[in-house]
Amino acid sequence: MFITPESAVWFVSFTFAPYQTYPMSRIYLDNAATTPLEPKVLEAMMPYFTTHFGNPSSIYSYGRETRLAIENARKSVAKILGAHPSEIFFTSGGTESSNTAICASVRDLGCKRIITSEIEHHATLHTVEYLHKKGEIELDYVKLLPDGHVDLQNLEELLSKSEEKTLVTLLHANNEIGNMLDIEAVGEICKKYNAVFHCDTVQTVGHFPIDLKKIHVHFITGAGHKFHGPKGVGMLYVNANIKITPLVHGGGQERNMRAGTENLYGIVGFAKALELATENIEQDTKYINDLKMYMAEKLQQEIAGVRFNGDYKGRSLYTVLNVSFPKTDKSEMLLFNLDINNICASGGSACSSGTDIGSHVIKAVNPENHSIAIRFSFSKHNTKEEIESVVEKLKELV
Repeated sequence: MFITPESAVWFVSFTFAPYQTYPMSRIYLDNAATTPLEPKVLEAMMPYFTTHFGNPSSIYSYGRETRLAIENARKSVAKILGAHPSEIFFTSGGTESSNTAICASVRDLGCKRIITSEIEHHATLHTVEYLHKKGEIELDYVKLLPDGHVDLQNLEELLSKSEEKTLVTLLHANNEIGNMLDIEAVGEICKKYNAVFHCDTVQTVGHFPIDLKKIHVHFITGAGHKFHGPKGVGMLYVNANIKITPLVHGGGQERNMRAGTENLYGIVGFAKALELATENIEQDTKYINDLKMYMAEKLQQEIAGVRFNGDYKGRSLYTVLNVSFPKTDKSEMLLFNLDINNICASGGSACSSGTDIGSHVIKAVNPENHSIAIRFSFSKHNTKEEIESVVEKLKELV
């Protein structure tokens, strides 16, 4: 189509029409992978796609406007997390944030040993394995309890025997089974043995109240798309008592900590999404947890042999339910058949989709488990009617 100057005006106005949500036939139960963008978040971002497009590093007014937007976003995020704005750095997401924290702990803070678990996100596992393979660190894995929780007694034993400065890197909430770490207790253990503590909080920032003034932790991470914000933007908290060098070089952005022009609209969207997520956190938590428990109850009633992975009724993230279905000729293709029926769920971490190697988390927690594990994860946009439809379809498929 040829666009004339006259038609271009119509084209642009059409392209940037106000965001609307449309009814969809899909049932989306993979919110631990990513969440839909909130309309109010897009509304906050839109001016920085169009009118306020200046480079934040420029000294003229367009640049100063966008620089102010970034710093206001930083202040907002810091306030919500109980941090100082100087401790918040914006990144491309949780993976970059974890890589930065882990590599800096080794190369800047002098850690010669890392303690982690076998059920961490691959952003952590692959990074520590790489450093170990390069001979930069010793690597230990803390034991897991039968329900998938980290054995804190074993963690203390490992730290008490460590002769080298140690980094402890553990998930706050496991992205596959939902088990939650006692972050305060781990922080105190790390403090006792002078260990550096990095906690991957990608699944809990925006979902769980975090007050960094009350936790002994050196690094935490976040990703906007986990709480109805944009993809491709995250944050790294670096405790003010430690100093690290950049992972990315080439410019003075993020107070010389991350080179490259800032993801302006992403940063604005991240802060707005976090603000909205924490406004009604108690109400949303109860609603979503009720959905999770309702699905667990319905599955137990309707499908024989169903089991749940992790501590789903106890210290667990309210958004995640990991279900093991009996292995049959039908259930082998369960995820595929759910997709055909417009039901979105996951076999594990979305970052590992496309691979057929099974879940490293399920293998670590229950090596003898040969059933079919599916992760269902919920948001405030899901309904009981959707849960009932999914259970009915699962009865048919299994």
